Amino acid sequence: MTIALKYVNVTVNDVDEALAFYTDGLGMTVQMDVSNGGFRWVTVGSADQPGLGVVLSEPHAGRSQADGDALQELLTKGQLPSIVFLTDDVDAAFERLRAHGAEVYQEPVEQPWGPKDCAFRDPSGNLVRISA
Repeated sequence: MTIALKYVNVTVNDVDEALAFYTDGLGMTVQMDVSNGGFRWVTVGSADQPGLGVVLSEPHAGRSQADGDALQELLTKGQLPSIVFLTDDVDAAFERLRAHGAEVYQEPVEQPWGPKDCAFRDPSGNLVRISA
């Protein structure tokens, strides 16, 4: 039996605003763009891993009002789990994101536990780390 990751969900306030960060800043491409019930979600991914995607959706998309409100509150506080991407060149990834206006959270640094990494906030405040 084989198990592999297919999608990771990232909750954002504005799908279009998030798209610029994930496509222009990280270099991902749109895999799917789906509208349903007044909401929309977009899956982006890397050409290097065509079977893996990041699903960008708003807090209330596909959820009850109460659940969407709770998720929105956590998003607003910056308390949703971070997402970590792997790269072979942290410095180049950092410079690309910074050049696209992304909010720098941490410049590239060698971590005591091993990897070199950097961190940004996406337009909704999600912590996005880039690691080697």
